[in-house]
Parts: sequence; structure tokens; C-alpha cells
Amino acid sequence: MTDGRPTAAGSAPLWERDAEIATVTAALDALCAGRHAPGALLVFRGKAGIGKTALLAETRRIAERRGCSVWSARGAETLRSVPFHVLRQLLQPALLSLPPDEVRDHLGDWHDIAGPALGITEPRGDNADPHYVRDGLVSAVRRIARRTWPLVLLLDDAHWADPETLRWLAAFAERLDDVPVLVVVARRPDQAGGVGARHLDAVAAAAGRPVNDLNALTPAATAGLTRATLGRHADDAFCREVWAVTDGNPYETVELLAKVHDSELDPVEAHAGELRALNRAARGGGLVDRLKGLGLEATRFAWAAAILGTGITVDMVARLATMDDDLARSCADVLCTARILTRPGPATGAEGDGDELEFVHPLIATDVYQSIPSGVCTAMHGVAAQIINELGRGAAEAARHLLKVHPDEDEELVEQLRQAAREHLAVGAPDAARRCLERALREPPLPEVHAHVLYELGCATLLTNPAVSIDQLRSALGMPGLDGDDRVDAVVRLSQALLHNDQLEEAVRTVEAETARHAAGPVRLRLQAFQFMWEGIHGETAAPARSRRLAELASTCTGRDNAERALLILRAFDAMTHGESADAVVDLCDRALVNGRLAPGLGWTDPEWGMELLMMLGSAYAYADRLDRAESLFSEARRVYTSAGWRGVHLSLANAFLGLAYRRQGRLPDAESTLREAVRLAERVGRRLPLYWSATCGLVDTLLARGRVEEAWSVAEQYGFAPPYPSTIVLPDIRSVRGRLLLAVGRTAEGVSELEAAEKTAASRGGHNPVLASWSVDLARALAATDPARAAQLAADARKQAERFGTDTAIGEALRCAAALETGQRAVRLAARALAYLEASPCQYEHAAARVEYGIATGSAAELARGLDLARLCGADGLVTRAQKALADGPGPH
Repeated sequence: MTDGRPTAAGSAPLWERDAEIATVTAALDALCAGRHAPGALLVFRGKAGIGKTALLAETRRIAERRGCSVWSARGAETLRSVPFHVLRQLLQPALLSLPPDEVRDHLGDWHDIAGPALGITEPRGDNADPHYVRDGLVSAVRRIARRTWPLVLLLDDAHWADPETLRWLAAFAERLDDVPVLVVVARRPDQAGGVGARHLDAVAAAAGRPVNDLNALTPAATAGLTRATLGRHADDAFCREVWAVTDGNPYETVELLAKVHDSELDPVEAHAGELRALNRAARGGGLVDRLKGLGLEATRFAWAAAILGTGITVDMVARLATMDDDLARSCADVLCTARILTRPGPATGAEGDGDELEFVHPLIATDVYQSIPSGVCTAMHGVAAQIINELGRGAAEAARHLLKVHPDEDEELVEQLRQAAREHLAVGAPDAARRCLERALREPPLPEVHAHVLYELGCATLLTNPAVSIDQLRSALGMPGLDGDDRVDAVVRLSQALLHNDQLEEAVRTVEAETARHAAGPVRLRLQAFQFMWEGIHGETAAPARSRRLAELASTCTGRDNAERALLILRAFDAMTHGESADAVVDLCDRALVNGRLAPGLGWTDPEWGMELLMMLGSAYAYADRLDRAESLFSEARRVYTSAGWRGVHLSLANAFLGLAYRRQGRLPDAESTLREAVRLAERVGRRLPLYWSATCGLVDTLLARGRVEEAWSVAEQYGFAPPYPSTIVLPDIRSVRGRLLLAVGRTAEGVSELEAAEKTAASRGGHNPVLASWSVDLARALAATDPARAAQLAADARKQAERFGTDTAIGEALRCAAALETGQRAVRLAARALAYLEASPCQYEHAAARVEYGIATGSAAELARGLDLARLCGADGLVTRAQKALADGPGPH
């Protein structure tokens, strides 16, 4: 500040901060205006010592004077490996002060998901999806903010926050519009890298206002501060040298002036030359020398405090530094007097009891930590881990210290790191689990354990990064140690990772090679089932010979165990895709169930078989016109994955296939919203992967059914719905949907070419389901004017294939196509027959389209009106417009 300057040196970082304080004050004014005020985010950026922490402290003072609740947290350079560390600092103190029932009330439905990440409840399972945990934390904090209005959240040194906290912060920052909270973030501009930098950039972008870059003090402000600290007699030359030595850095200025004061140096030009030496004593080597001057015990105490990093208490430091309580308290007093440590007070948001300590500034903490001799540092981290284990705080808390210990073939350390990884996975922190397991591998583990650690490492990233899992699982399988069921499970996991990384041929070869190693029996049958599954999903390998082999194997299955049930499902899916009898498809699906339900061990989260098999079961039901069962299965999948916290691949596919069921039923608005959620979730995992195609294809298909052609094209452009296509089969058929889209936007030649490519694929596979892959009817309509003979042949073939499949929907759709190619009474008769079939079909959109077309063919206003009502019920806007136009044109055939 230039006017109304502070009289205390401790206020130095607030000099010349009028604009920043005005920004904070305005944001607090808006927050306190009412519970319905929108949220706000302020980001202050500046180099070390520029005054960010002081500005946050002033924000606290202003906010608390206005009656706000203020919660704060700070990142730490040595604690970035601790997942959710900063977020726990932010929320734990307030939540742990409440009774358990109030905590549950504060967190609401997200209690079981957010609670473990915040360290206030125990995890419910082995693995939590990190995406779902993040969403749960966002929703939980939004709920807390509404209940705790007015609430201010302060995050200092965000560049040193752990990745899990930064992911939460970036997501939370995007959803502040309707929650009354002020979030203030302070960070350095150049410390974070990689993923952390991207998250901080996202936070800055979400602020909706420029980042506040803090400037150094001007020479005038430095002179004012110097005289306020040392007396008005400080001359101009001395003040200018203070500014030159410190570069106007407020923290360095305060520390330098404190040393001038302590040394009783007269602040005049004659002594200005001594300032640089004094300044060197405040940081780096100078600080280390000053620390050594305080004595060996004080130095050892400071080292132990730096090792702990957070939660520093005199008792914990005494245990780590192996000194008695009296000596520890004496050291703490010495270090506080030397302005190295301090006891937190109200300004920092902590309620210290005299035993709690923290470093005066993060720069000091860093300098002290870096001054610890390497061997001593490693040993102290090992002791710290041992103390944490003795206190029963768990392997996850000890892990950050274990990560610093030198490899020494320590079997116990490997087991501790494996346990820490399991604890990290349980709260949704797979990256932290990966770090623990990678460190365990460097120990290294015993030979009989090594492959198991690699296997666990591969599984740790399966939900979030299939490509990384592939390398680890391959390495595990290439080593001795994985035998029996463990090896088979690893092969299956590897094949699943390959599938979701769009490496289907390799997935097939992997399972095929393992199958050859086993004699006939349950294990071989299980592997054969997976081989058939991946071949069935692989759009290029599902040839007629493969279908015959599967049919022969399934014909011997009665459904007596899950391997046989899996083969029945695979046979049903294969028969459905090739357009065999729908009744036989449904019978095979029903036989794979136990009393109409999924068998034990075949549930959506059961690891032995995975979700792909059940997606095939639901799809077979969906395209065999048993939409009630398909919807029930996919709704259960979404419920189970949501409850389990699996927010990545699994929930995206559950939404994609539930959207497919809704689309088949004619519930187009429900289908669209569900498929949009599927696309959103799929983007988190990565574009161009199979699950991404399923969600995008379903969404384009649904938008076309709704008559929103421009929007469908926009979605296709936005999400890359164009060749090259994935090697997996996509439902509905990707080329049929893409061809229909091209026809709809007037790119007829390209559309015809796409549909003809679908025709070739169907021929290589030995047939097709005309509802799943509608290329034949779409191509017939496209060629009606230019090549009527070929169009008629295509329509006839489609009708023959539909009658072979035998569902009302397939036959009705084939008849609709035939009617569109005819005129006069023949067209009317075919339209009537199509309507009769589709009226009995569970697919209401197709029923509505048939009724509108029959009304147009006959000129019946009554039929058009009924079709219009059905189209509105389905949300088919284009069909509504068509019916309305026909009604407006008046009676008579159109």
C-alpha cells in the first residue's frame, strides 16, 4: 500500500496490494449478499516470497470479520505423493469436529464415496474408480458449501498440491456458478509440471477473470518498509540498497530487515555494503549456516520437522529425532526465536495447543530439507515410516516415507508398499498405488513375489490407463511365479486391457496361446470362452467357420457352471449378429440365467468374467426384441457401477448400452441424455477407444432418429465419428449409422459407399441382423431413384433376412423399405403389413414411423394423428414435423 502504510514489518507483503485486496473485498461482498450468490474463484500467482501467503491471511481476516467460515490448506513440496493430502487439510478439521450422523448429513449420498478419500470413513471395497471419487468429492463439497454459507476456501502453494487434490480442484472450479462459495488459490508460476500444470491451467481458465500476478515492491515501498522497521533515520542510499539486494521481494525484505535489526546495524549509506552478506544468511547456504549455529540438537530437530512436513508436533519430532521431551521443547523454542519454526495461530486457521509447529515459510522448509545429508535423510524417512506403523496409522500414510528409502532387498518393505497400494486403490488414487508398486519393484521383491507385484501394478491402472496395464501384465506373465488361477486371471486381465486399447487381434492371440497350454477342463473352457468373446467383438474375425466352432461347443453346454453359461451367451450374441432365429437367441440367453437372474460369479463387478460378456447378453436381448430384459440388465449395470464407484470405462459402457436399449424402445430423449453422459465419461478415458465409439455411434443414431440431422453431423465432427474405425464391433453397426448420416446431410455418393462397405463386411461374416446393421434397407432407399433394380433386390434380400431372424421389428422394417420403393395400392398394402408388424413390436419409434407413412400413403388424417401422437411420445421431432405437414396438406395420398 502506498497510503495508510502498515507500521509493522510483519505486514510488509501487504504493501502495494490495494488492487488485490479490493478484488478480495468485492468477491466477499458478492458472496455475503445472499445464499443464492454464485460462487467465485480468485487465483493469485507470484514467485516465492512475493506475499501470496500474507494475502491469503488478510483474506481470512476480512472474511472472518464478515462472519464467514474460512477453511484453508497448503501444498508442500515433500508431500505431493500423498493422495488427497491438501483436500484433507481443507475439509477434515471441520468434518471431524461433527458427530458421525452430521458428517453423513453434510456429505449426503456421496458419504461412502467421498468419506474414504477425505480420511473420515473406511473404504467399502478394494478399488474405487478415481473419476467417480473426484465427482463425489465435487458434489460433496458443493453440498457442504451450501450448508456452511458463507464459506471461503483458501488453497496456498497450490503448485505443490497432490495430483488428486488438483484434479478435484479443476473439476470443482468448473461448477461454481450455482454454489455460494469463494475459492482463493495462490500458486507459483513455474513450479508445477505435467498433469499438475494442466490442472492448474484449467483452474485459472475456470476463474472467468484474469489471474492476479503479484508484483515485487517498488523502491518507494521498500524505503517505506525499511523506515517503518528500522526508524525514520534510514537514509535513501541504504533503502535503495535494500531494494536492490532483495529485488523488492517482500519475504526477503522482511528477513533482511530483521537481521539488520538483530545486528544493530545503523541504516545509513556507510553500512549499505553489508546488506548482501546479511541477505545471504536468510536463504540457502546462509540459512543452513545459521541453523548450524543454533547447535546440533536444534539442527536435528529442524531436520526431523522437515522430514515430517505436516502434522508437526513436538512429540512426533522428539520421537523421530530421538530426544527427550524437555530437550525437544527447548529446541522448538530456539527455532521459533530464530524465525525458522513458528506455532500456528488464528491467522493460519489452526488452533495450536503449543505443541503444534510449522515452518515460518515454505522456502525455509525446502532449504532445511535439502540441507539434510542424503544418508541421514533416508534413514530418518525409514524411522518416520516405522513410527507411523507403530502408531497404527496405516501403510498408506507411511508410504511417502517408504518411497524415500534406498532399495535394500527388504521383503517387509515390499509388503508394506503393496499394502499401501491397496489402500490407495481403495480410496480412488491409482497413481499413488502405481508409485508404491513401482518403488516395490526397485527393492526388488523376492523372485517368487516379483511377478505378483507386476500383476498388481498392471491391475492398478486397468480402469484408467489400459495402455500402461498392458506392459506391466505382459512383464508379469513373462516371469516365473504366476501359476494356476493367478496366471489365468492375469491373461484375462491382459486381454481385457488389449481390448479396451483397441488391440483386438492381440487380445485374441493372447488368450488363444494360453488356451493351448491347458488340457480339457474348466480352465480351458473359460479361456475358450474368452477367445470366442474377443473374436465375436472383433469385427474382422467373426467369420462363418468361427461361428460353426462356437455353435458346436455351445451345443454341449447345459449351463451347469459359469463357463458353460458364458458360452451360451456368446453363442446367443453370435447368432443375433448373424441374423439367425431370434427365438433361438432368446432361448440361449435365458438358459444362461439362473431363475431369470445373473448367476453368482457372473455379476457386473465380478472380476472372473468382466463386463463384456454381460454387455453381449443385454445386446442379444435388445436386438431380439426383448427390450424389457435388456433395459433391466443395463439399468442394473449402471446402478451397480455407480454404487461401486466405477466411474470410467465401466460406467461409460453401461450408459452407452442403456442408451441403446432406450433408443430401441423409442425413448429418444432418455436415450440422448444417457448417451451424452456415456460420451462425457468416455472422454475421460481417451478418444478413439472402443467404448468411445459405442457411445458416439449410439448418440449419432439417436439424433438421426429424432430428426436432428445438423446436430448429429456436429456431434460426428466434434467427436471424430469417421474412418478409420476401430477393430471392434460397434452397436449399432458403425458403417450403417455413418452411411445414414452421410445420406441425411446430402453426401449421397459417400453414404452409398459407406453402406456398400457394410454390405461387404456382412458378406464376410456370413450374414447380418437387418435391425442391428440396417445397411440393406438404407442402401435400397438410397438407390431407389438411380438403380431401382438393385434397390428392389436389396429390399427383397432384407425381407428374406428379416423373416429368417423372425422379430416383428425386423420384418416390419423390411416391409417399410419395400413400401417406400413402390407406388399406388401395392405401396399401401405393404405399408399396412409393415404397420401390423411394428404395432406388435416393442420399438415405438419404428411403430410411429410406420403409422405416419401409412397415413401418408392412404391420406388418412386419423392415422396421421395417431402417428403424430406416437412421434411426440418418442421425442422424434423430425417425424412430428413430417406428420404435421401431411396433416396440413389435407386428405388424400401424398
